[in-house]
Amino acid sequence: MNLTTFKESLSATAPPAGISVYLQALWFDAKGNWEKAHVLVQALPDKNAAWIHAYLHRKEGDAWNADYWYRRASKTRPAVTLEEEWEGLLKVLL
Repeated sequence: MNLTTFKESLSATAPPAGISVYLQALWFDAKGNWEKAHVLVQALPDKNAAWIHAYLHRKEGDAWNADYWYRRASKTRPAVTLEEEWEGLLKVLL
């Protein structure tokens, strides 16, 4: 799967079979289901989950909480649009 096929999958009613929990979270986020995306990553202990978690809180408008999760991911809040960060996450996780 690549960025183009992932974006094409957004026209479906369910995420593609066999994708990682990280990609599932980004898929649900792109479909407007922030809560489902958040549930998928909130309890995972790794840096990729923390980065997605940070992005989600940034999108929510909770900068303080987002910054906490960026630190957990060993990152800083980026100076890019949410769309650019979402694509950046995909490029790393695909």
